[in-house]
Amino acid sequence: MKYVIQEGVKEPAYLQLYYQIRRDIIGGIYPPHSKLPSKRTLAQDIGVSTITVAHAYELLCDEGYAESRERSGYVVIFRAEDVFATPTVHNETLPIAPVPQADAQSEISFAVLAKVMRTVISNAGERILARSANVGTMELRKAIQQYLARNRGIIADVDQIIIGSGSEYLYTLLVELLGRGKTYAIESPSYKKIEQVYAASDVCLQKLTLGADGIDSTELRDCDADVLHISPYRSYPSGISASASKRHEYLLWAGTADRMIIEDDFESEFSVSRKAEETLFAHTQQDNVIYMNTFSKTVSQSFRIGYMILPRHLVGDFYAKLGFYACTVPTFMQLVLAELITNGDFERHINRVRRAKRRELAKK
Repeated sequence: MKYVIQEGVKEPAYLQLYYQIRRDIIGGIYPPHSKLPSKRTLAQDIGVSTITVAHAYELLCDEGYAESRERSGYVVIFRAEDVFATPTVHNETLPIAPVPQADAQSEISFAVLAKVMRTVISNAGERILARSANVGTMELRKAIQQYLARNRGIIADVDQIIIGSGSEYLYTLLVELLGRGKTYAIESPSYKKIEQVYAASDVCLQKLTLGADGIDSTELRDCDADVLHISPYRSYPSGISASASKRHEYLLWAGTADRMIIEDDFESEFSVSRKAEETLFAHTQQDNVIYMNTFSKTVSQSFRIGYMILPRHLVGDFYAKLGFYACTVPTFMQLVLAELITNGDFERHINRVRRAKRRELAKK
């Protein structure tokens, strides 16, 4: 298989190679259980170093497209055709991840935050006391839009982005938007507040068992839910990450009967992978994924600022049904966050934390 590495483009060579091999794996050119070319052979074929190939293969393994096997090299494990074929193998007791706590390493420094606050007060003046637009300030929504396009491959219009004071508040808005008459499915175990919000909203709720790589395939196939609420990057409290095959399975599940996925992407910015974590929102072809994230972990737990990106077809319904709700985040805090993102402080902080986490992991 001939791959081409382009010079003078933003993406490094290993990422270009990763995307091309991943395309061929998903497309069936490398079927399940087939071996990928050896690192040396592929490096010589396309004129790159074996280190470049190794980095690309490591990403494929990290995301569940392939795995390294002793004396066999790299073997494809992605199986698009086996969706829902067998139950997911999982332990009876899943590991429990540590309870999220304030982390001096992951929170942005006070000095940076104080400087940005002073800048906003100086530049915005009395506008920091003004009422925000109901869906959030234009400055913050544009900053989020551009950040996600640069770093996550998420392309959305500004009017698809809704700002609110944390995930729990946004969960309740989604119930109002999608309807109380629908059935909602969540991971089991899942973040306690997700279940509490749905219970308080008095909706029909189904709990789907988590296995080693995501929700049990048989339970997902047999459930009659309309909405699937998942945390594919790292579910809490289990710490389970959905494999590439499982993410594909989620999208196939949502591709029938007007189903919807709520993708809760909390903390994915701090992935130690050499590339940003893939999102279901960026990969769906059917406009049926709602993307959610917050800044409580990446900036500060006191920053009760979250956002969601609606599918294009739901934007009109949201503004018609819920557009009257006042934004629950003060204008000043929105402008501070927008400045953090646009001036580069936020991305520098994210990159610094990721590098530190990689160093810690290398020492173990």
